[in-house]
Amino acid sequence: MTHSHGSGGATGHAGAIHRWRLLVAVVLIGVFFVVELVTGLLIGSLALISDAGHMAADVVTLAAALAATLLATRPDSSGRRTFGNYRLEVFAALLAVLIMLGVATGVVIGGIGRLGREVHVETGPMLVVGVLGLVVNLIVLGMLRGGAGESLNIKGAYLEVMADTIGSVGVIAAAILIRVTGAGWIDTAVALAVGVFIAVRAVFLAKEVLGVLGQAAPAGIDPDQVRADLAAIDGVQDAHDLHVWTLTSGMEVATVHLVIEPARDPHPVLDAAQELLTTRHGIAHATVQTEPTDHHGCLEIGW
Repeated sequence: MTHSHGSGGATGHAGAIHRWRLLVAVVLIGVFFVVELVTGLLIGSLALISDAGHMAADVVTLAAALAATLLATRPDSSGRRTFGNYRLEVFAALLAVLIMLGVATGVVIGGIGRLGREVHVETGPMLVVGVLGLVVNLIVLGMLRGGAGESLNIKGAYLEVMADTIGSVGVIAAAILIRVTGAGWIDTAVALAVGVFIAVRAVFLAKEVLGVLGQAAPAGIDPDQVRADLAAIDGVQDAHDLHVWTLTSGMEVATVHLVIEPARDPHPVLDAAQELLTTRHGIAHATVQTEPTDHHGCLEIGW
């Protein structure tokens, strides 16, 4: 039997490439969170306070995402994490989900508690802070957008800020409508709408995160097609025990057993399999095991 590993020229996990974006985002969001929270408490705006709470969640999420990109590159001194610490970035994305759900729950509960009550809000400061918040969020969104499609960790932070951007728009709309109509209940309605929106975004991100943690095949990779392509390599009689999963964003991993024809040199087969997995299916790291036709060891495994 012969084993082969391949890196396929991988340059590392995607999150590290965009680390500086996270650092700047943490600073910008953190400073404005204080401004928004203080203003919301002073004027009694639930919409503004809920948006500030969401910005606090942004700070924690962004900081966790930043920490994950740093820790992911550190070597494991225990020797027990054979894949290193790369998956910390996925757990950071899971933390973003939990924070988003927590903020959404708090906003909705607070909004329900204010239903039917007379609400008075100073719309001038509310409008000014809402506009400033929108500007800050748009700047951060622009910075994170480039990495959101490459890193699940960055995507979690991006979605968190996107939800907060919608919250800022809601604050601005509420301030204008309250000033025009005098209806204070609009502040509560906007807060509830923002809470529901945050919850929906969290659920979609959770689906992706749980897919990675559950070791599902990466999106865009069809295991049956991968198996068929490997079986079609010259000299291969069968491909089995194929496993494909995502270690962290930008790092797809696979293992497979190839049954090769009698008296066939396994090295060209391994090279062809490695090339196929890397170039056709985007799997940069694969462990390929070749087996002679009379080898039945893996058939003894019950799972």
